[in-house]
Parts: sequence; structure tokens; C-alpha cells
Amino acid sequence: MISHTVLGTCHHDCPDSCGWEVTVENGRAVKMRGNSNHPYSLGELCPKVNRFLDRVYSPERILSPLIRIGTKGAGEFRTATWDEALALVADRVGTSISQFGSESVLPWGDAGTQGALMRSSLDQRFFARLGASIQVDSLCGDTARIATASAIGSSLTNDPMDVRYAKLILLWGTNTRLTNRHLWPFIEEARANGAKVIVIDPIRTVTADAADQFIQPLQGTDVALMLAMVHVLIRDHLVDVDYVQSHTSGFEELVEHVATWTPERASSICRVDAQVIENLAREYGTTKPTFIRTLIGAEHHENGAQFFRTIVCLPSLTGAWKHRGGGYSRSVGSYAGKFVNESWLEGPTNPSSQLRRGISMNRLGWALTTDDLDPPVKALFVYNGNPVGSVPESALIMRGLQREDLFTVVSEQFMTDTARFADVIFPACTQIEQDDVVPSWGHLYLGFNHKAIEPLGESVPNTELWRRLARAMGFTEPDLFESDESLIANYLIGIDAEMLRQDGFVRLPLPTDHRPYAEGNFATSSGRHEFVNAELERLGHGRLPEYRPVTESAHSTQGMKYPLALMSPKVHQRFLNTSYSHFEAHAKPEGEMYCELTAEDAAVRNISDGDIVKVFNDRGSIEVVARVQAIPRSHRGTVIVPYGWSGSRTRDGNTVNVLTNDRPADWGGGVAFFDTLVEVELAT
Repeated sequence: MISHTVLGTCHHDCPDSCGWEVTVENGRAVKMRGNSNHPYSLGELCPKVNRFLDRVYSPERILSPLIRIGTKGAGEFRTATWDEALALVADRVGTSISQFGSESVLPWGDAGTQGALMRSSLDQRFFARLGASIQVDSLCGDTARIATASAIGSSLTNDPMDVRYAKLILLWGTNTRLTNRHLWPFIEEARANGAKVIVIDPIRTVTADAADQFIQPLQGTDVALMLAMVHVLIRDHLVDVDYVQSHTSGFEELVEHVATWTPERASSICRVDAQVIENLAREYGTTKPTFIRTLIGAEHHENGAQFFRTIVCLPSLTGAWKHRGGGYSRSVGSYAGKFVNESWLEGPTNPSSQLRRGISMNRLGWALTTDDLDPPVKALFVYNGNPVGSVPESALIMRGLQREDLFTVVSEQFMTDTARFADVIFPACTQIEQDDVVPSWGHLYLGFNHKAIEPLGESVPNTELWRRLARAMGFTEPDLFESDESLIANYLIGIDAEMLRQDGFVRLPLPTDHRPYAEGNFATSSGRHEFVNAELERLGHGRLPEYRPVTESAHSTQGMKYPLALMSPKVHQRFLNTSYSHFEAHAKPEGEMYCELTAEDAAVRNISDGDIVKVFNDRGSIEVVARVQAIPRSHRGTVIVPYGWSGSRTRDGNTVNVLTNDRPADWGGGVAFFDTLVEVELAT
């Protein structure tokens, strides 16, 4: 028996990017465990990835090309050869381009893999060569990134691992123990040294239960709470005057702006007691070091950008950036861009590539059904994602995918809710069947993933798919066919590549004590944190951070029709996104999809725990089991329907995104699906 161990890095869209080890015997992976030498994940994998080999060797995997034989959405396919499937795609895409132009082709890809090669390399070159429409915006990340930069010039913030040195930790809008679980030991290390942990979240989560204090604002009202904190910090002289004078601008205007934002005013909006707000602000202003940690949940509101623009005011006002264990952290993924060659995406240049049409990935349903696009979308490529399960207005997406004049190509490992609508499906590799470099947005370690086994069946890495498609289209430019080894070599320009391959990870070459704004040096043109932003004012977003109620609120006309606010958080330990919820072993222990209501909201609707109910609005409806909260986890008027279910495991084939809206966030390219209203009634 030939046995060896291969180092790798988890590819999932998660801040933790854990290191792993795969034991291979006679060419078959027989064991996967965490890499105990990884400084961040420390040898632990999550409940999803602990069963990753079941995924690799699942009998449900797609291991050969498939061509549709049934109606769209029925999931009926026949096996095809690669040559046959490629020829069909080349013919149909070529016809679309000749009849409607190259922009009639639309790529849709997300972060099904965060690997640098498999997520975004040869695909970019391929679609540039086609002259296809460009996918723009993001479901997660861009709103926070761009909004943070509107204040401090960059999205780069503190090393999350430095939370261990804090004395006060605010976990704001993040369920750390579930969605960022490997950071929790560093928080516990800080607690062991006397730190206090405060969770601020509209839902009582497992993280809130483990905190020293839980503060529960009404969803979407966090900015009001922050402005009241700023009011108290200024009123009570808790501002670091030297830091503010040396490293910020617009402070005088900010003082005037928040003069009316008393804790009492904020309390009436966010439903947090005014004294709690007073105490929070004073504790934040008098404790050193203070560390604020948030993730992506808050950006999914119409005022999501204002959340991030406002929250970074706090460490600048108190000078928290100066202290190790102080400051603020959301994503550190952009640090990798300083030490790798991101220009590697440049390949064959289509003459019109700079003028190509942009279509928001968040509005795929609109793009596939509207009459306002010229040319219309006639060919769709989906890879690294499952938009029917993960994008708002999914009923509209499914309606678009049913169009007989739309040719849809999907690269997948399993028959997802989206793949069922495909005309052609190409079999994709899993992470242990390919090489890749994996940047992290939750820590400062770059990961390497060594291929552990040969690809099963006829599956191929994403890069090989684009090579084959380029060849089928008759393209000859060498950059379209660059090998994975060459791509990796060209990518790793400022990294110790030998150590990266040997250990499976390497820390980005940043100072051990990394405090990016300890001495100011913000990335704005002035070098200061700019509380005032004239460009945002010109665009209608406000000269200073401000709170704005959302459109789809309980106070709106629609709120009279649909009085309940919907939250669709990630709550399941065995699956967070749609990648695992179709597996029996992952989904069955979590029960079936449900709707969680407060006891008061359930009572007025004559709903009891365990009843089958319909959750609905003008966009659609879902049929789920009612769970009535014995201990309140949300404010009255809030309904919780967890995200991540596969339609194959729900009562009516629908998931929560049938209900969610695709309205954009205030700016930054995000989507406000947490600002959704619904009603709930007993199912008939």
C-alpha cells in the first residue's frame, strides 16, 4: 500500500480559509483533518468540511458532461462526451454572438471557490476574448469595502488575530462562533486576560449567548446607535484630541452633525434603552484597547454602506487604532493584493473590452426577464455558484432560466437548483483534485492547495474548462491556454513560494505588530480619516455619516400589507450556504426549513409551534414549519427564515430567496435583501 499526506487549504467562501491534510492511499483520499501547524485554524475543521471526502466520493457527483433532454428545470439530462458538449456550446454561443452581438453572452460566477486560479483567472481572459457582458457588483463584500474606503481611503484594517490583545471587544453584526468559528479561540484568549465581549446583533445568536453582554438593535438601525455613541463620546470628552487633530478632518462638522443624536433619539429608532447606549459609549471611550469586529451581514441593507462609513468613525475618534488589540477589522483580503501579481488577469484584449456592458450579478432575474437590455442575454455561463439558491428574487431567476431562447451552460459538481435549468453541464473538480493558491479575507495567511488525487471521472478544474472552451471556439491566443503552474508562478511575485508550497501556508510579509493607522497614514488624498466626504454628498449619500430609514419598512405603504420584517441569516452548523444542504447527512440533523416568529406575532395569527405556514409577499411564497420562540431571539415584528436550504429539500421547492428583494444598497454595489417584508399565515 502506498500512503502519503498532502497539504491543502479550504476553498469555501468563509473568512477562516483553514489549512488541512489529506491522507491518500493507493490514489484514494481516505482521511482529511485540520493542519495542526496552521497558525489560525489550529488543526480544526468545521462540521461541513469534516465530511468533505463524502462530498468528493458522493454517488450524486456529476462526473461527465450532460446535455438536457427534458424541460428546463426538470433536471433531465443525458451523458455526453466532452467533444459533443463543447461543440454544442461553441455552436450556440457562436450563433448568439453572430445574431445579437458578443454582449448577449453573460458570465455569472461567485465565490464557490476562493482560490485565485479557480475563481478568477482564465475565465476573465476567455470572456474578454468573447467580448461578453461583464458581471459587476457583489452579493457580499463590495459595499463594505467601498464604504470603508469612503472614510479612510482603503478597506484595509486590523489583523483579526490581534483581537487577543483587546480589553473590550465589540462583535457587531457577526455570529462569530458559527460563521467565523476559528477566530473565537483568540477572543477567548482575550477574555482569559480580562477582556469583556459585547455582541451587538438584531438576532440572539449562539455568539450572543456566549458574550458578556448582548445589545439588540432593530435590524437596519445600527447607524442610529453608532451616531448616538459618537454623540456621547464627544459630549463626555472621551475623544482622543491629539489623534483627531493630527489624523482626521471634518471633526467640527461631525460635532455639529451629531449634536441632536442623543441616546434617547437613537433609542426610539433602534429599540435599545438609552442608558444602555450611554454605558456602551462610555465603556468604549474609556477602555483601552478596544477592538471592533464585524463581517458582511450589515451590508445587506439599503443603508449598508452607511453602516461601514459610520462604524470606522469610532476607532478614529478614540484613537483606538494606536493600540495593538485596538481598532477595527472586517476583511483583510485586500492585503494579499500587495504581494501578488493581480495583473495576471490581463490576457488577450478584445478591442471593445473597455466598453463592455456591465450587468449586476445581484439582479440576474431582472437581466434574464427584462425587455430593457439591448442586446438581451441569450447565452449564460454559470460557475462557482448557484444563483437560484443564493441570489435575491430567485423566482424571477427561475422564470428567466426557463426561457427557450436562453442557452445556459453550468459548471458544477452536483445537480443544484440552478444546474437543473442548464442546457449543458460540465463536471467540475473538488478542491482536493486541483492545485490552487487561496487568499484569505479573515487572516493574514496565504494558503496553498496541493492536488491530492486525480480528478474523478471526467471532471476538470475550472482553468481546464476555459482552455477547452477557448479551443472549441477556435481561439488561438496563447494566454487563453496558460498552464496552472505558469499561472501560479506569475501570481506569486512577492511571496516565499517555496515555503508556501512546503508548509501549505505563509504569512503575508507584514509587520508582526500590524497597526496600519497607529500614526494616521490613512489612504485618503489628505492622509486623514475624512469624516466629511463631498463626493458622497454630490452623489446624494450625505456629506457626513447619517441614518436613513429603509424603503421597505414597517412604516411604508408596503409595510401595511406585509407587516413583518424578514431576516434570512446563516444559522446551521452543518451547512451555511447552499453547497451542503442537499446532502442527507448535513441537512437531516437540522430538520426542515422553518419560519421562526415571536410568541406575540404567532398568537395574533393563531399560529402554534409546529404548524405548517405560508410566508409570502408580492414576490412569492414558501411553505415551512413554524417555530414559535419560547425565549425571544428577535424583536417582535421580525420573522427568521434561515438561508442555505436547497430547493430539493423543501416542501414546495422554494427557498427564502423567493421572497428577498434585489434592491441595491445605498452605494458600493451590494444588495439589500435583509430589507424584505412578508406576512405569515397558516397554510391551507
